[in-house]
Amino acid sequence: MPRYAMMVDYDGGPFNGWQRQAQGQPSVQGAIEDALARLEPGPHTIAAAGRTDAGVHGTGQVAHCDLSKDWDPFRLMGALNQHLKPLPVAITLCALVPDDFHARFSAVERRYLFRLIARRAPLTHDRGLAWQVGHPLNAEAMRQGAAHLIGLHDFTTFRSTMCQAKSPVKTIDEITIEDVALPAGTEYRFRLRARSFLHNQVRSIVGTLERVGAGAWHPDRVKDVLDAADRAACGPVCPPQGLYLTGVGYPTDPFAKE
Repeated sequence: MPRYAMMVDYDGGPFNGWQRQAQGQPSVQGAIEDALARLEPGPHTIAAAGRTDAGVHGTGQVAHCDLSKDWDPFRLMGALNQHLKPLPVAITLCALVPDDFHARFSAVERRYLFRLIARRAPLTHDRGLAWQVGHPLNAEAMRQGAAHLIGLHDFTTFRSTMCQAKSPVKTIDEITIEDVALPAGTEYRFRLRARSFLHNQVRSIVGTLERVGAGAWHPDRVKDVLDAADRAACGPVCPPQGLYLTGVGYPTDPFAKE
């Protein structure tokens, strides 16, 4: 059976997360599997690089599927997108990959973006696509706080109590914080890169750094709460609508043109 990799773009707002739900609630995985069933009747199961939570978006999610028919990848992408309408899910790239490629287990890097907009007026165009706070933030203070999180650490403080990972020890390779002036207010873009993340780790980190940017916490307190290895020491967990899975890295790019 030929195996295909797909890059998936989706608005997580209408879905109860990536993973198919036993209760029949809408999921991104379920939407794509239903579209596959319209191309090749029968049950389909796809695997993804990351199981994003309810409300979390994807611009560079990667999934793979096995099909019985030899599809031209471009035609497969078009057929799936036709059957996904009008849901806010699209296949942006599709490629035939080796049988040993696995969207999750072959991945060596995940990249996330978190968008935070500081302004007093309610969001309009970015409603549901960013976290809004009503006060300005100190980007340099947040960068100083984030520096304590780079490298190999026990991230128990920033891990959901429901996390199923075997170990809280992870390595964060990069955290960058960009502040962009808007006509009204400022957008802060947090970009995080690591081989893998714990459940709610990114949202816990951004929520903690927001407290630093607001002046409620000194940047060095981030190191103190990290060293505490205590979930109760974490800052507030920010809401999901600002979070995007923007990319997944592999030893060989499955979508690279030969």
